[in-house]
Amino acid sequence: MNKLETIQADITQLAVDAIVNAANSSLLGGSGVDGAIHRAAGPGLLEECRRLNGCPTGQAKLTGGHKLPARHVIHTVGPVWRGGQQGEPELLASCYRESMRLAARHGLASVAFPAIACGAYGYPVEQAARVAVATLRQSLAEYPAIEKVWLVCFGEAVLDAYRAALAEAPGVAG
Repeated sequence: MNKLETIQADITQLAVDAIVNAANSSLLGGSGVDGAIHRAAGPGLLEECRRLNGCPTGQAKLTGGHKLPARHVIHTVGPVWRGGQQGEPELLASCYRESMRLAARHGLASVAFPAIACGAYGYPVEQAARVAVATLRQSLAEYPAIEKVWLVCFGEAVLDAYRAALAEAPGVAG
């Protein structure tokens, strides 16, 4: 069984242990995936996020899923793309690593990730996909209790980039 797969879907509709929110540092909602998750989860998510006092770039925090089919939401803040020489790859990898660490710590077996930082934050999709795949493969080896990770793509171009990244470096976890 492949533990790491990519699909084209609406992440807010997935019945998994956790979906990952590509959040802004306030955790209070925004545009893109962040706004869609907050709208679908309802006002309880915003209330819970207010108590978290934000989140630094590259880190992650866990909340309940509220009205989502997912039991939990892992909020992580990706880096704004500034050309790739400002630590963006390391910060993006940290988003995936920290999200997986939280999932493992809370006994979550299935996690769905969006294309973190590829929307409003401008991270080039092909580069982000390679970082995501490499980091998630390492994390799956470190946390074998996590059974399934989905890379959830909203559009065909993003799906193609993530499929290419998976094909470039096949591994035991993918």
